[in-house]
Amino acid sequence: MGPAAEDIADRYRRFAVEEAGGKSPLYEELSSGVAGDPRLIHFLQELPGAKQQPNLLFAAYRHVLGVPQSFADFRAGLLQHSDAVRQVMMERSTQTNEPNRCAALLPILASLHQPLALLEVGASAGLCLFPDRYGYDYPAKSLRPSHGTAPYPVFPCSTSGFAPPDVLPKIVWRAGLDLNPLRADDPEEVAWLQTLVWPEQQQRRDRLRLALDIAAADPPTIIRGDLLGPEFEALCRQAPPEATLVVFHTAVLAYVLHPQDRMDFAERAEALADVWVCNESPGATPLGDKALPIAPIPGAFLLSVNRSPVAWTDPHGAWLEAIPVQ
Repeated sequence: MGPAAEDIADRYRRFAVEEAGGKSPLYEELSSGVAGDPRLIHFLQELPGAKQQPNLLFAAYRHVLGVPQSFADFRAGLLQHSDAVRQVMMERSTQTNEPNRCAALLPILASLHQPLALLEVGASAGLCLFPDRYGYDYPAKSLRPSHGTAPYPVFPCSTSGFAPPDVLPKIVWRAGLDLNPLRADDPEEVAWLQTLVWPEQQQRRDRLRLALDIAAADPPTIIRGDLLGPEFEALCRQAPPEATLVVFHTAVLAYVLHPQDRMDFAERAEALADVWVCNESPGATPLGDKALPIAPIPGAFLLSVNRSPVAWTDPHGAWLEAIPVQ
């Protein structure tokens, strides 16, 4: 394999170890298989770089052909139906709208001056804009929403160095920005979001369904736009002045390819928001002149508030580990 092909193979090997390892045996097997298969690497080489992600490939395959039983099954299906899988990959993106991430963000949100105005960048269908309407199970405490009778998901989250909040945050305004906003009441878009959940994670899929129902019943404002475009500032200006404006995002900046663009966004977020909460892979986190701490495990996300690292998190919100103040 040439250099470009080897880069793709390395990406799939890392995904197998750092992301799928211990979480999805099937995706771990598929990722490792793709990394060592020249024909499948060639299939990926023909796609734009932004469309070569493991999550997108596997979800597109499942969208077309269902869940494969093994790598051999996956390989045969992909080679036979490559055009159909390629079309889905080109039309769709990995807008994994994981509401369990609210469990990792909640201790930060609850500690801020209330009430809050939430603005999520990369909001997808806006499921992370409802942290006050979900339930949470932390090791030392459980929290449940006090209003409404609709069924709600309960998100588990283990913590280290963080005390769970006593009450849920009070949110008076919520809005989102996304390159391709999704609707929680659109059956086709809901089906795609459910396909992005890994095959073995049925409980996660069930919680997603409940969160989608909550968002569909009270759709948040989600504007189509780029985080570096004028839409971001315009949306910030709409937040009620009596509320603490919190701009937040998770797993978004990895898609902003140029480091200077990430730094430009960081400066805008700090200037426009009262609080900027960034939950991203360490390499995509714009910390400025602050030193990057060492991750406890491969694949951990770094949670920072106004560029100050405060915790390591599971990318899907399953755990939260405080970073000691230096």
